[in-house]
Amino acid sequence: MRVTINQIKEMKQKGEKITMLTAYDYSTARIVDEAGIPLILVGDSLGMVVLGYESTIPVTMSEMLHHTKAVVRGAKQALVVGDMPFMTYHVSVEDALRNAARFIQEAGAQAVKLEGGVTVAEKVKRIVECGIPVMGHIGLTPQSIHQFGGFKIQGKTPEAAVKILEDAKALEQAGAFSIVLETVPAPLATLISQKISIPTIGIGAGIGCDGQVQVINDILGSFADFVPKHAKQYAKLTDIIRSAVTEYDNEVKAGSFPTDKQSFSMDESILAGLK
Repeated sequence: MRVTINQIKEMKQKGEKITMLTAYDYSTARIVDEAGIPLILVGDSLGMVVLGYESTIPVTMSEMLHHTKAVVRGAKQALVVGDMPFMTYHVSVEDALRNAARFIQEAGAQAVKLEGGVTVAEKVKRIVECGIPVMGHIGLTPQSIHQFGGFKIQGKTPEAAVKILEDAKALEQAGAFSIVLETVPAPLATLISQKISIPTIGIGAGIGCDGQVQVINDILGSFADFVPKHAKQYAKLTDIIRSAVTEYDNEVKAGSFPTDKQSFSMDESILAGLK
């Protein structure tokens, strides 16, 4: 049985920490799912770690749907959340509803994620009313990176902290089932987690959140461009992959690969006839 939004909400009520990871392809999603991770986010972070863009802004709806379909095929138990890309929910409620529905109907996701708080609350409410679960995302919202002037910690001033708290409450009231808190001071994230009834999922927001999310490439060490401060590398796949590729290259050049073990034989009499 696939994890439901009610089970995620219950985890907060029971005091159980919630783990979420990103995945962007079938093979990775299958591994993450088999490890028992309850939430998989098909993040628009794929723009950087998979497609090589400088930010999440160029990511298109078709790219998101393509990768979400692959993840859904690989994950049988986890609740899969599709990240709505830049300008697919900003213009109108109609746009937001149409694009959210595509994630569910075409890609097979079970929920969508939107960035923003008070400003998108009405759209969140309408999407939820249509039967589509919504995960919120406040604090540092990467789609607004040009407005922020870079990847900077949010909520450090009294005014900014109040705004993030108001954003969280607005999303809760709009019917979001959980909220990602990105790059906000740990004490503020803890306070928000205590003041709202739905789960908070932190990324660079400290231990006081109800759960944590990380980009899988960051924790596996397979994205070499940079390592965010909030990430911990549990492996260094870049080194392992580079070593394996180099070894393969050397063996091909030396004529030691493939061996008989990796080759196929045939009846010698047939070969003789061909000669």
